[in-house]
Amino acid sequence: MKALVLAAGLTMAASAALSDGIVTYTTDESFDDVVFGLENAILDQGLVVDGTSHVGEMLERTKADVGSDITVFLKADVYSFCSAKLSRKVMEVDPMNIRFCPYDIFVAQLPDSPDQTIIGYREFPEGEMKEVQALLDTIARSAIGMD
Repeated sequence: MKALVLAAGLTMAASAALSDGIVTYTTDESFDDVVFGLENAILDQGLVVDGTSHVGEMLERTKADVGSDITVFLKADVYSFCSAKLSRKVMEVDPMNIRFCPYDIFVAQLPDSPDQTIIGYREFPEGEMKEVQALLDTIARSAIGMD
């Protein structure tokens, strides 16, 4: 019974969506909590964050420079990382899978829903890259306690 209640709570706390080639999960957790969860989930897989792009800050900082007054994100970061083992596996099948490396997961808050945080990644093509997508899904779900 406890497991059923916990599962129901997680379902209410986070919802998933797949559209336009991206997979997203929306949660009521704060941006900072999701980022903390993401960093830990990446490390828990034995991986290292190669870089963090502060997309939200960049768009906000440059909006006047490009003639805009629209705030796209309250906060938005993209975390890039790679798996040597998995990357080698998929690139041995097709060296052009290099185009997918490094792998990225984004975390964002939108102005119209400031009490929600979105975490997501791009969908990968059928075949060997679905194993990478499964890894990203595991990491994203773990970051928001859906593992």
